[in-house]
Amino acid sequence: MARTRSTKTAETPAEPTSTTTSKISLTRSENPSKIFILPSKATPDARIVTLPNPRHARPARYLVCPETGIYEFTKIAAPKTTPRSWLIENGDNADISMGQELYMATLIDPVFLVLPALTEQTKGSEKRLFLSSDDHFDHLPEESSHLSEILRCEKTRKLIESRMGVVCDTVEAGDETMFRINNEKLVNVILEKARRMGQLPASMEEKFVKKALEAPVLAQKRELKTESSQPTTKTVETPADSTDSQSTTTDTQPSTATSLTTITDDVVTAIQASTEVTGLQRLRVAFSFICSSYIAPSLATELQAGVEKAVDFSLLDDYLSTLAKFRAEAMASHSMDYSRKRDRDEEEDEARVKKRKAEEEKKKRSLESRGVRDLKKVNTKGMKKMSDFFKKK
Repeated sequence: MARTRSTKTAETPAEPTSTTTSKISLTRSENPSKIFILPSKATPDARIVTLPNPRHARPARYLVCPETGIYEFTKIAAPKTTPRSWLIENGDNADISMGQELYMATLIDPVFLVLPALTEQTKGSEKRLFLSSDDHFDHLPEESSHLSEILRCEKTRKLIESRMGVVCDTVEAGDETMFRINNEKLVNVILEKARRMGQLPASMEEKFVKKALEAPVLAQKRELKTESSQPTTKTVETPADSTDSQSTTTDTQPSTATSLTTITDDVVTAIQASTEVTGLQRLRVAFSFICSSYIAPSLATELQAGVEKAVDFSLLDDYLSTLAKFRAEAMASHSMDYSRKRDRDEEEDEARVKKRKAEEEKKKRSLESRGVRDLKKVNTKGMKKMSDFFKKK
């Protein structure tokens, strides 16, 4: 019989597990930090300030540098349905930003920031007065604005006043310059900016230029082109394997014929926009984009009327009016085609119903016996029906 132990074995002490701690700990922030891309040429004296937005007068952030100018922040963000975060690594000062927005500083013309003040005095009276720059600045909103602070810098003040002189009529009153807005000069300045934009971004070009000038398709032709090559014969001469003879043998290698089929689509449109028409449309879109971004709606309406006088858009307007007629005709033709198609569909449905009924009748006749078919051929004229014999007398 096997012998067993009556006591338990001594327990072996458990080995202590080693734990590692991270040298860098990231603190959780409820308010995600914002990522800014600042211009490399900005000096250390540049500051982020709050100024009224020229479009809607609400406070907005700007970067003001005494040496290089004033910058606005453009927000670049991914769709909210796609979460994003930023990992910022710089040695021991690593950080993770849960916010997906990226703010990029781009130059803005300072004249847009003071434009609401230059045009405010013309709202209540037709007569425009020459005022000093400080008098114009007093018309700007002071709430949540750092305008008075940045005007203390002589370089920034000179930059703003120099841009005011481009869109204003000026007179000298002693050692001080007086300014009065000139809408024609303002239109020319914005037109110059619109021309410098050149090629629009791809999304704007597709939506506001190509789609706006695209004519309806009248016809689409598809052609099949087949190119074939004839079989050829290739002759190769090789020396014979003989030391006494210098004769050669000839091998003939025929090649097979090949064919290439290509499909070409020819789309015929009602009209085609010329290069001049496309350029005018691009200029009008760029001008409208600048006005909708930096100019108040009331003033933008006046400038839109002014640009029609400064630039001859008659070629573009004629094209758009002709295009509208072709689109209306295409829409009417499409509606007629749809109604005709619906009528044809109804006729086809009726034909299918009749055909199905005829097939069902044919199927029933095929299932009848020969005797039943013969009885149907019997002339029963003048004969009584079977039910007449069972009626009560």
